[in-house]
Amino acid sequence: MYPAKFEYVRASSSAEAIRMIQDSEDAKFIAGGHSLLPLMKFRMATPSLLVDIGRLSELSYVREDGNEIAIGALTRHCDVERSELLRRSVPILAHVAGQVGDPQVRHRGTIGGSTAHGDGASDLPAALLALDATFVAEGPSGRRELPAREFFRGFLETALGEDELLTEIRVPKAITTWSFQKFNRRAQDWAIVGVAAVRSDTTKVALVNMGSSPLRATGTEAALGEGASAPEAALRAAEGIDPPSDLNASADFRRHLASVLVRRALEEMNI
Repeated sequence: MYPAKFEYVRASSSAEAIRMIQDSEDAKFIAGGHSLLPLMKFRMATPSLLVDIGRLSELSYVREDGNEIAIGALTRHCDVERSELLRRSVPILAHVAGQVGDPQVRHRGTIGGSTAHGDGASDLPAALLALDATFVAEGPSGRRELPAREFFRGFLETALGEDELLTEIRVPKAITTWSFQKFNRRAQDWAIVGVAAVRSDTTKVALVNMGSSPLRATGTEAALGEGASAPEAALRAAEGIDPPSDLNASADFRRHLASVLVRRALEEMNI
Protein backbone atom coordinates (compact mmCIF):
# COMPACT_ATOMS: atom_id res chain seq x y z
CA MET A 1 0.00 0.00 0.00
CA TYR A 2 0.96 3.63 -0.40
CA PRO A 3 1.04 6.06 2.52
CA ALA A 4 -1.41 8.94 2.73
CA LYS A 5 -0.28 12.30 1.39
CA PHE A 6 2.12 14.21 3.64
CA GLU A 7 4.52 17.13 3.64
CA TYR A 8 8.22 16.83 4.40
CA VAL A 9 10.72 19.18 6.04
CA ARG A 10 14.27 18.67 7.26
CA ALA A 11 15.43 20.08 10.59
CA SER A 12 18.93 21.44 11.10
CA SER A 13 18.86 21.21 14.91
CA SER A 14 16.84 19.55 17.62
CA ALA A 15 15.45 22.92 18.70
CA GLU A 16 14.28 23.60 15.15
CA ALA A 17 12.74 20.13 14.93
CA ILE A 18 10.70 20.76 18.07
CA ARG A 19 9.49 24.10 16.68
CA MET A 20 8.54 22.47 13.37
CA ILE A 21 6.47 19.73 14.94
CA GLN A 22 4.47 22.29 16.90
CA ASP A 23 3.29 23.91 13.66
CA SER A 24 1.24 20.85 12.64
CA GLU A 25 -1.57 19.03 14.43
CA ASP A 26 -0.38 15.63 13.23
CA ALA A 27 3.37 15.67 12.65
CA LYS A 28 5.94 12.94 13.25
CA PHE A 29 9.70 12.85 13.55
CA ILE A 30 11.53 10.52 11.18
CA ALA A 31 15.16 9.41 11.15
CA GLY A 32 15.95 5.94 9.80
CA GLY A 33 12.28 5.34 9.06
CA HIS A 34 12.29 1.59 9.70
CA SER A 35 9.63 1.88 12.40
CA LEU A 36 7.42 4.67 11.04
CA LEU A 37 7.33 3.99 7.30
CA PRO A 38 5.78 0.50 7.54
CA LEU A 39 2.99 1.95 9.70
CA MET A 40 2.43 4.69 7.12
CA LYS A 41 2.25 2.17 4.27
CA PHE A 42 -0.47 0.25 6.13
CA ARG A 43 -2.09 3.58 7.07
CA MET A 44 -1.81 2.77 10.75
CA ALA A 45 -0.10 6.18 10.93
CA THR A 46 -1.15 9.08 8.71
CA PRO A 47 0.96 12.10 9.66
CA SER A 48 0.36 15.26 7.66
CA LEU A 49 3.98 16.34 8.16
CA LEU A 50 7.26 14.45 8.52
CA VAL A 51 10.08 16.29 10.27
CA ASP A 52 13.36 14.70 9.22
CA ILE A 53 15.89 14.62 12.07
CA GLY A 54 18.14 12.00 10.48
CA ARG A 55 21.04 14.38 9.88
CA LEU A 56 21.25 15.84 13.38
CA SER A 57 24.78 14.73 14.22
CA GLU A 58 24.43 16.39 17.64
CA LEU A 59 22.20 13.46 18.66
CA SER A 60 24.55 10.68 17.55
CA TYR A 61 27.11 9.72 20.20
CA VAL A 62 28.08 7.21 22.88
CA ARG A 63 29.95 8.72 25.81
CA GLU A 64 30.74 8.12 29.44
CA ASP A 65 29.05 10.31 32.04
CA GLY A 66 29.93 9.34 35.58
CA ASN A 67 28.30 6.02 36.47
CA GLU A 68 26.25 6.01 33.27
CA ILE A 69 26.70 5.74 29.54
CA ALA A 70 24.86 8.40 27.54
CA ILE A 71 23.68 7.41 24.06
CA GLY A 72 22.32 9.94 21.60
CA ALA A 73 18.90 8.99 20.28
CA LEU A 74 20.08 9.13 16.66
CA THR A 75 22.94 6.70 17.23
CA ARG A 76 22.54 3.96 14.63
CA HIS A 77 22.23 0.34 15.69
CA CYS A 78 25.53 -0.50 14.00
CA ASP A 79 27.31 2.19 16.03
CA VAL A 80 25.77 0.91 19.26
CA GLU A 81 26.91 -2.59 18.30
CA ARG A 82 30.48 -1.48 17.56
CA SER A 83 30.96 0.94 20.45
CA GLU A 84 33.98 -0.16 22.47
CA LEU A 85 32.66 1.80 25.44
CA LEU A 86 29.39 -0.13 25.43
CA ARG A 87 31.10 -3.47 24.79
CA ARG A 88 33.24 -2.84 27.84
CA SER A 89 30.68 -1.25 30.19
CA VAL A 90 27.19 -2.39 29.03
CA PRO A 91 27.89 -5.33 26.70
CA ILE A 92 24.29 -6.57 26.57
CA LEU A 93 23.25 -3.41 24.74
CA ALA A 94 25.96 -3.76 22.10
CA HIS A 95 25.04 -7.42 21.67
CA VAL A 96 21.30 -6.79 21.31
CA ALA A 97 21.87 -3.98 18.79
CA GLY A 98 23.76 -6.51 16.67
CA GLN A 99 20.63 -8.71 16.62
CA VAL A 100 18.38 -6.06 15.09
CA GLY A 101 17.19 -6.89 11.57
CA ASP A 102 19.87 -7.17 8.90
CA PRO A 103 22.93 -5.00 8.10
CA GLN A 104 20.85 -2.58 6.03
CA VAL A 105 18.46 -2.00 8.94
CA ARG A 106 21.33 -1.65 11.42
CA HIS A 107 23.02 0.97 9.23
CA ARG A 108 19.85 3.10 8.93
CA GLY A 109 17.79 2.43 12.04
CA THR A 110 18.49 4.30 15.29
CA ILE A 111 18.22 3.31 18.92
CA GLY A 112 15.94 6.28 19.58
CA GLY A 113 13.60 5.37 16.75
CA SER A 114 13.28 1.80 17.98
CA THR A 115 12.69 2.98 21.54
CA ALA A 116 10.19 5.74 20.73
CA HIS A 117 8.26 3.27 18.55
CA GLY A 118 7.55 1.29 21.73
CA ASP A 119 6.99 -2.09 20.09
CA GLY A 120 6.72 -4.92 22.61
CA ALA A 121 8.15 -7.32 20.01
CA SER A 122 11.40 -5.36 19.63
CA ASP A 123 14.60 -6.45 21.33
CA LEU A 124 16.15 -3.12 22.29
CA PRO A 125 13.24 -1.73 24.35
CA ALA A 126 13.27 -4.88 26.50
CA ALA A 127 17.03 -4.65 27.00
CA LEU A 128 16.70 -1.01 28.05
CA LEU A 129 13.88 -1.93 30.43
CA ALA A 130 16.05 -4.60 32.06
CA LEU A 131 18.85 -2.05 32.38
CA ASP A 132 16.58 0.48 34.12
CA ALA A 133 17.51 3.02 31.47
CA THR A 134 16.51 6.67 31.66
CA PHE A 135 15.07 8.41 28.59
CA VAL A 136 15.67 12.12 28.08
CA ALA A 137 12.98 14.04 26.19
CA GLU A 138 12.95 17.67 25.13
CA GLY A 139 9.94 19.74 24.15
CA PRO A 140 8.44 23.22 24.37
CA SER A 141 8.15 22.88 28.15
CA GLY A 142 11.79 21.92 28.55
CA ARG A 143 13.66 18.74 29.36
CA ARG A 144 12.25 15.63 31.07
CA GLU A 145 13.88 12.44 32.31
CA LEU A 146 11.67 9.36 32.10
CA PRO A 147 12.54 6.06 33.83
CA ALA A 148 12.14 2.96 31.69
CA ARG A 149 9.43 1.52 33.95
CA GLU A 150 7.23 4.54 33.17
CA PHE A 151 8.21 5.01 29.54
CA PHE A 152 6.49 2.06 27.83
CA ARG A 153 2.72 2.32 28.26
CA GLY A 154 1.01 0.07 25.72
CA PHE A 155 0.83 -0.97 22.09
CA LEU A 156 3.11 1.45 20.22
CA GLU A 157 2.55 3.93 23.05
CA THR A 158 5.16 5.65 25.20
CA ALA A 159 5.25 8.49 27.72
CA LEU A 160 6.63 10.89 25.10
CA GLY A 161 4.41 13.88 24.42
CA GLU A 162 3.32 14.54 20.84
CA ASP A 163 5.57 17.60 20.73
CA GLU A 164 8.55 16.01 22.49
CA LEU A 165 11.73 14.65 20.95
CA LEU A 166 13.65 11.75 22.49
CA THR A 167 17.22 13.07 22.59
CA GLU A 168 19.21 10.72 24.81
CA ILE A 169 19.19 7.33 26.53
CA ARG A 170 21.20 6.79 29.70
CA VAL A 171 22.14 3.35 31.02
CA PRO A 172 24.02 2.43 34.22
CA LYS A 173 27.46 0.84 34.02
CA ALA A 174 27.24 -1.34 37.14
CA ILE A 175 26.46 -4.60 35.31
CA THR A 176 28.27 -7.69 36.57
CA THR A 177 26.75 -10.30 34.26
CA TRP A 178 24.05 -10.55 31.61
CA SER A 179 22.29 -12.80 29.13
CA PHE A 180 20.08 -12.31 26.09
CA GLN A 181 18.00 -15.18 24.76
CA LYS A 182 15.40 -15.24 22.02
CA PHE A 183 13.52 -17.76 19.94
CA ASN A 184 12.45 -16.99 16.39
CA ARG A 185 11.55 -18.97 13.31
CA ARG A 186 14.12 -17.33 11.04
CA ALA A 187 17.21 -15.27 11.78
CA GLN A 188 15.68 -11.89 10.92
CA ASP A 189 12.15 -12.49 12.22
CA TRP A 190 10.72 -10.80 15.29
CA ALA A 191 11.34 -12.91 18.38
CA ILE A 192 8.41 -15.15 19.28
CA VAL A 193 9.69 -14.62 22.82
CA GLY A 194 12.90 -13.00 24.02
CA VAL A 195 14.57 -12.43 27.38
CA ALA A 196 17.02 -9.74 28.48
CA ALA A 197 18.53 -10.32 31.92
CA VAL A 198 21.15 -8.30 33.79
CA ARG A 199 22.63 -8.43 37.26
CA SER A 200 24.02 -5.55 39.27
CA ASP A 201 22.86 -5.29 42.89
CA THR A 202 19.81 -7.39 41.95
CA THR A 203 18.78 -9.45 38.91
CA LYS A 204 16.42 -7.77 36.48
CA VAL A 205 14.62 -9.69 33.73
CA ALA A 206 12.64 -8.20 30.83
CA LEU A 207 10.56 -10.03 28.24
CA VAL A 208 10.16 -9.50 24.48
CA ASN A 209 6.82 -10.12 22.74
CA MET A 210 4.95 -11.22 25.85
CA GLY A 211 2.61 -8.24 25.78
CA SER A 212 1.73 -5.03 23.99
CA SER A 213 4.86 -3.42 25.44
CA PRO A 214 8.13 -4.76 26.87
CA LEU A 215 7.52 -6.22 30.32
CA ARG A 216 9.53 -7.08 33.41
CA ALA A 217 9.28 -10.67 34.66
CA THR A 218 8.34 -9.51 38.13
CA GLY A 219 7.48 -13.04 39.29
CA THR A 220 10.96 -14.26 38.45
CA GLU A 221 12.59 -11.22 40.03
CA ALA A 222 10.59 -11.68 43.23
CA ALA A 223 11.45 -15.40 43.36
CA LEU A 224 15.16 -14.67 43.02
CA GLY A 225 14.90 -12.12 45.81
CA GLU A 226 13.38 -14.82 47.98
CA GLY A 227 16.31 -17.14 47.30
CA ALA A 228 14.77 -19.38 44.65
CA SER A 229 16.98 -21.34 42.26
CA ALA A 230 17.13 -20.46 38.57
CA PRO A 231 14.71 -23.26 37.52
CA GLU A 232 12.27 -22.33 40.30
CA ALA A 233 12.40 -18.62 39.46
CA ALA A 234 12.00 -19.32 35.74
CA LEU A 235 8.68 -21.08 36.36
CA ARG A 236 7.30 -17.69 37.45
CA ALA A 237 8.45 -15.86 34.31
CA ALA A 238 4.93 -15.33 32.94
CA GLU A 239 3.29 -14.68 36.31
CA GLY A 240 0.70 -11.93 36.00
CA ILE A 241 1.26 -11.64 32.24
CA ASP A 242 -1.33 -12.22 29.51
CA PRO A 243 0.72 -12.90 26.35
CA PRO A 244 -0.84 -12.61 22.89
CA SER A 245 -1.82 -15.46 20.58
CA ASP A 246 -1.06 -15.04 16.88
CA LEU A 247 -0.02 -17.02 13.80
CA ASN A 248 3.40 -17.71 15.31
CA ALA A 249 2.46 -18.96 18.76
CA SER A 250 -0.38 -19.41 21.20
CA ALA A 251 -0.42 -17.66 24.56
CA ASP A 252 0.27 -20.97 26.32
CA PHE A 253 3.28 -21.66 24.12
CA ARG A 254 4.64 -18.19 24.85
CA ARG A 255 4.27 -18.78 28.60
CA HIS A 256 6.17 -22.05 28.29
CA LEU A 257 8.83 -20.49 26.08
CA ALA A 258 9.31 -17.58 28.49
CA SER A 259 10.06 -20.03 31.31
CA VAL A 260 12.52 -21.98 29.16
CA LEU A 261 14.38 -18.88 27.97
CA VAL A 262 14.47 -17.26 31.40
CA ARG A 263 15.95 -20.44 32.86
CA ARG A 264 18.61 -20.49 30.12
CA ALA A 265 19.42 -16.83 30.78
CA LEU A 266 19.72 -17.28 34.54
CA GLU A 267 21.83 -20.41 34.17
CA GLU A 268 24.13 -18.66 31.70
CA MET A 269 24.55 -15.96 34.35
CA ASN A 270 25.38 -18.64 36.96
CA ILE A 271 22.40 -17.68 39.11
